[in-house]
Amino acid sequence: MVKTLTLLVALAGLLAAGEDYGERYRPQFHFSPAKNFMNDPNGLVFFQGEYHLFYQHNPFGNEWGHMSWGHAVSPDLVRWQHLPVALAEEGGVMIFSGSAVVDWKNTSGLCRGGEPCLIAVYTGHSREKQTQNLAFSHDRGRTWTKYAGNPVIDIDSREFRDPKVIWHEPSAKWVMAVVLAQERKVRFYGSKDLARWEQLSDFGPAGATGGVWECPDLFELPVDGNRRRKKWVLIVNLNPGGVAGGSGAQYFVGHFDGRVFKSDGAPGQALWADYGKDFYAAQSWSDVPASDGRRLWIAWMSNWEYANKAPTSPWRNAQSLPRSLALKTYPVGVRLVQQPAVELQRLRGLHDQFGGERVAGEKALSTAGETLEILAEFEPGLASEFGLKVRQGAGEETVVGYETTTQQLFVDRTKSGEAGFAPSFAGRHAGPLPLEGNRVRLHIFVDRSSVEVFGNDGRTVITDLVFPDPQSTRVALYARGGQARLWSLDLWKLRPAWGK
Repeated sequence: MVKTLTLLVALAGLLAAGEDYGERYRPQFHFSPAKNFMNDPNGLVFFQGEYHLFYQHNPFGNEWGHMSWGHAVSPDLVRWQHLPVALAEEGGVMIFSGSAVVDWKNTSGLCRGGEPCLIAVYTGHSREKQTQNLAFSHDRGRTWTKYAGNPVIDIDSREFRDPKVIWHEPSAKWVMAVVLAQERKVRFYGSKDLARWEQLSDFGPAGATGGVWECPDLFELPVDGNRRRKKWVLIVNLNPGGVAGGSGAQYFVGHFDGRVFKSDGAPGQALWADYGKDFYAAQSWSDVPASDGRRLWIAWMSNWEYANKAPTSPWRNAQSLPRSLALKTYPVGVRLVQQPAVELQRLRGLHDQFGGERVAGEKALSTAGETLEILAEFEPGLASEFGLKVRQGAGEETVVGYETTTQQLFVDRTKSGEAGFAPSFAGRHAGPLPLEGNRVRLHIFVDRSSVEVFGNDGRTVITDLVFPDPQSTRVALYARGGQARLWSLDLWKLRPAWGK
């Protein structure tokens, strides 16, 4: 009873926290909790006009612990409303990561009145083991009841977590992807009612195996927009062993028949969803209406190398921008591409345009800001390196650049402000990006403590945290080793998504 009362007090404080979101480093258009620690996104589901974002949350402090599901909803993926903690730690069992679905046909028998209900599937974590469990809601996710028959899967393992549940229409059953973390395997289960599960198959080890596997996801996408040609995508996050060090998100493209996933790639081939250091536990929304046609996802914007040490208060950590996903064929094969959700355009404010000029050395732009969206198209010319510098100030800058000899996109945050909280924070993170038509297109989002870069329409993406001085707001073009040509540049100042 004492702990329950303490939790209620903590929830009241969370809801009353300052909605102006004016603190130093506070993201202005990325989701962050009003206060306290946050990590993985959980239970992403769309229902009755609302996008639900649940997330790993410590209601009592600014470091990992007492894991529960925090909760927020949004009509548009941009403006979020905080709600009370949905699923709380109880009886020595923390609420670890998982997913949520709409039980449209009441297959579980847990809905009532002939109406669909929300079902959460989550890992219960105790000192002894990790198990898979259910909870259900009859009021649009505002309150939750834990299933009396929990756990629904128990294999007596301490490293068995993060269930992602989907409805597989061809076999008319629910499918769960869940990790055997230390074995680097994804295990698939099938069920007709969400409560009784049959083991189907295992996938892995494959791809990157330098750390434990966590937070799987499974979905089908058209290839090149052709809905008659589809492939399945299996997401596997791992820590450590990410492409930039520490945490990272990899994916596999292949075939799933309702029982077995088969990857098109070689067993040791690692494909990365993001080449930055701060994109982890990526999860997609379930039950987005077919009329929308998008697969949308989001990820935790941090890294386990320093997640408990980021220099922020009274909150710690944020989520990435929501993004839409697609599969596109390139000479190297079918690859996942990402675009920022179009709803973000609602935040656009003051707009400036530049372009049609040669760039040599460094040239400051007349527009500056902490929160910006930038669309730029370059031709390399004779330059060995070119791009933009953002959040520039006294001794500070974050470089978004392209290296022509290696054909790599990169973000350099070695001078991006406060970095002493972690030895591995400062650095340069790069990913391959071939020229297209001898040009490079960059789509950049700058917030108070992050930079996200989408290269060539989302073929290569880099997400990095930065902690510059609030006065470091300048933007500059630059080129080295020769002239580059800037064909076009559109820059918007972005309005805050929080507050009135």
